[in-house]
Amino acid sequence: MALVIDKSVEVDAPAELVWRVLTDVDRYGEWNPFCISCSTTLEPGTPIDMEVRLVGPSPRKQREYIHSHTPGREFSYRMKPVPLGTLHSERSHTVTALGAERCRYDSHFELDGWLSPVVTGLLGGALRRGFAEMTDAVKQRAEALRTSGA
Repeated sequence: MALVIDKSVEVDAPAELVWRVLTDVDRYGEWNPFCISCSTTLEPGTPIDMEVRLVGPSPRKQREYIHSHTPGREFSYRMKPVPLGTLHSERSHTVTALGAERCRYDSHFELDGWLSPVVTGLLGGALRRGFAEMTDAVKQRAEALRTSGA
């Protein structure tokens, strides 16, 4: 059975500002409690290299590959599939304008394959916590930048 983690937040900031927060990956370490470093061009097919905090004090290096990128709207990435349907994942970030000064940020993660129940048992709680913390931090960062006029 797949592990699916969805979280959405309404943000008191323009969609363009939230998009800038999400795609300014060089600054993730300044505000993101889950993905503390990130490097990518966002071009489909290229790597996205991350360091994430799952369990324990040391971050875990993670390499996935950009699947889609619609500038100003969404990007997604996937892990390199493990042979024989063992494990595959997709993570997406979507920003939807709700007016000139408000938007919704949707965070989605899905992990599936016959090994996913084992991974869910080991890391499901940490993944749920991490994605929730990042979603809340996107909102906080964008609203703080809006307030400061940055």
